[in-house]
Amino acid sequence: MSNETNIPEGYMRNATGHLVPTDKVREQDRLRDEVTRRLVLRALQISKELADFKKQALAEIEDLIQIAADRYEVTIGGKKGNVSLASYDGRYKIVRSIADRITFGEELEAAKTLINRCIDRWSEGANDNIRALVDRAFRTDTKGQIKTAAVLELLRLDIDDAEWRRAMEAIKDSIQTTGSAVYVRVYERVGESEQYRAISLDLASV
Repeated sequence: MSNETNIPEGYMRNATGHLVPTDKVREQDRLRDEVTRRLVLRALQISKELADFKKQALAEIEDLIQIAADRYEVTIGGKKGNVSLASYDGRYKIVRSIADRITFGEELEAAKTLINRCIDRWSEGANDNIRALVDRAFRTDTKGQIKTAAVLELLRLDIDDAEWRRAMEAIKDSIQTTGSAVYVRVYERVGESEQYRAISLDLASV
């Protein structure tokens, strides 16, 4: 929104970049513009607050881990590992979890070819379901990326076939770890039970 500082008073910039006198813009368009901008500015503020919270939470959890390490005179190597913190009364819980980011190498294409050969070789019938599962596993998302969970789901199928096993080996060989993602999840106890519910930090869940 930084380019909006160049808009002269009494004008609005339209979607093609032209300046239009405000009194020539329909009232409904002005109202829509006002609501959109107000909500986006609030969303940007919330996004920054969430980023600040995550940074603070990770720093304080790391400090707590270091305090424990110092107390017992041990060195804790690396940043891997999940950590769960709880309030003294057990009402609240915070979990830091670290998950590897996984992509697939060129071996995945070999796996796909082997799997299709298996399905073509097998008799018809229930294997139609397997073909549907395979098609779903190798389908890309809106960003053109293979869905990791769907591919890994194939590894759970217990099929006694040499070519299928070669395909599964190809999938395993194709797995590449490209980094890790760190998550902070916050929970609150449900009444006096042993169950916890997540305090949602996801817009779709609140």
